[in-house]
Amino acid sequence: MEMKGVSVHQVVFEQPMQRVMMVGTLQGHRDWDTGLFACCSDCKTLLCTWFCLPCVLCDISKRMGECMCMPFCVPDGLLALRARMRTLGGIQGSICNDCLVLNCCGACAVCQMKRELDAMGL
Repeated sequence: MEMKGVSVHQVVFEQPMQRVMMVGTLQGHRDWDTGLFACCSDCKTLLCTWFCLPCVLCDISKRMGECMCMPFCVPDGLLALRARMRTLGGIQGSICNDCLVLNCCGACAVCQMKRELDAMGL
């Protein structure tokens, strides 16, 4: 805008607020691809988990974009990975349920997580 040879510019002091909308619901929209006790449906994962749990934990962590050592260096790192997997996959559940599953059936939960990553294509 010009007024008698003088250029006038409008200065914006505040940026307009933009709302960030959630993509999904808080509760998720689906169940796990396989059940917690479906370990025998994938014997390779079952045997790897049984004989080399640290290797499987490193693999899960790496496939989810985290440092391989995260489950060992971060307190409750596996719980964080499981919660993140549920969020990314839109899987129903809660932190409380994840905690109970990992503490009561840890090896089965790790097998389930590995199978879920395979089903998600990660």
